[in-house]
Amino acid sequence: MSTYEVLALRYAVHARRAADNFLFPPDGDPHEAMPLDYFVWVVRGPERTILVDTGFDHPAAAERGRTILRHPVEGLRALGVEAEAVRDVIITHLHYDHAGNLAAFPNATFHLQDAEMAFATGRCMCHARLRGAFAVEDVIAMVRRVYAGRVRFADGDAELFPGLSVHLVPGHTRGLQCVRVRTARGAVVLASDAAHYYANMEARNPYAITVDVAATLESWDRLAALADGPDHVVPGHDPAVMRRYPRVDVDGIEAVRLHEPPMP
Repeated sequence: MSTYEVLALRYAVHARRAADNFLFPPDGDPHEAMPLDYFVWVVRGPERTILVDTGFDHPAAAERGRTILRHPVEGLRALGVEAEAVRDVIITHLHYDHAGNLAAFPNATFHLQDAEMAFATGRCMCHARLRGAFAVEDVIAMVRRVYAGRVRFADGDAELFPGLSVHLVPGHTRGLQCVRVRTARGAVVLASDAAHYYANMEARNPYAITVDVAATLESWDRLAALADGPDHVVPGHDPAVMRRYPRVDVDGIEAVRLHEPPMP
């Protein structure tokens, strides 16, 4: 039975306020600071290494006022993952912070949901509020890879490799997918932006960027059903992830081991 290591690599940060991170007014002090972390994820097994999302670069960070701690490609290299050697990249969705840097992975096949490509290239992008988190050049870069035969599409649930599968969890975008990974501690679910924070799920209060509120709520139930327990669902942007899991012992790297249990 295939099991994998799963690493969360924090490559950037951004200071936000609570009101930005919940669709409905949050309980408590709405001025309480809630920073946002940005991650890519590495899934390593005995036969393959899979990258989940590709992050953004320095120009994108400058344009949007984010702070890069270390370029994702440099962080991956420090973890022993050379971008040129990556053969499979799962893109959870096509927002700028998850689908940049595609050219850095010249030998990779990209795994994407049908619904996400349709959403990012269809009529919904006529609306500024819906297209704001997409970067048109990143979307075009993915279209080019479709024409080059380097994209494999899923239509809902799909097992990509033994012990690793993707699952459609819409709401934040039409075609968002999570990743379920078999690890030594059980099935870990990388929620990506199906849940930005633990608090989104705990308070049943979606993140502000939500295309379909009802679908988001249903997707949280789907995440719970896929995971082997509540502490096996990993949100996409919560700084608490870095506090809850054991650190990777590599100097200068902001990374944690998700295949190990959370710390007490």
